[in-house]
Amino acid sequence: MLNKIWPVFIIISFSYAIFSGNLEQLNSSIFESTSDAISLSINLLGTICLWNGMMQVANQTSMIDKLTKILNPIIKLLFPEMRKNKQVQKEISMNMIANILGLGNAATPLGLKAMKSMQKENLKKDTLTNSMLVFIVLNTASIQVIPTTVIAIRNSLGSNNPTAIVFPVWIATICAAVAGITVAMLFIKFSKK
Repeated sequence: MLNKIWPVFIIISFSYAIFSGNLEQLNSSIFESTSDAISLSINLLGTICLWNGMMQVANQTSMIDKLTKILNPIIKLLFPEMRKNKQVQKEISMNMIANILGLGNAATPLGLKAMKSMQKENLKKDTLTNSMLVFIVLNTASIQVIPTTVIAIRNSLGSNNPTAIVFPVWIATICAAVAGITVAMLFIKFSKK
């Protein structure tokens, strides 16, 4: 669907620029935005490498195990089907930690690994389990204490205070997680009846 929508938008944009006499501005904005995209990518790459490296170091130490123990009550409450599977609990925990640190790029492969492990436990391979559903909702809401990617973007674009969004991000992600999990739990509860 998007492969049809984007070409239409591009054709409309070029047509409008030609008929309104703004073709020169369109050309200059294309080259400026290309340059900005490369600069932003380089800035984000450094941030992503730093935090992914820290996650790898944390994974090699006992820190992940300690953080998993802290998150265990929440994991057992949200994922009762996975209470006995310590490996899945660790994978869910690592995904949650990556999200909390604002490392969406590190959280994605960790989340896929956790889903793959949960799928192994799934008796109906073509249907999501309740734990898988809750995990998707929790992962999508992505509670963040340190929104590193957004801070890096704001910093690269010259924000005077790139960390000013931290408190609003806390409120937004916590509200999204609570609302999403509440709705998911209600669906799970009523689907059993």
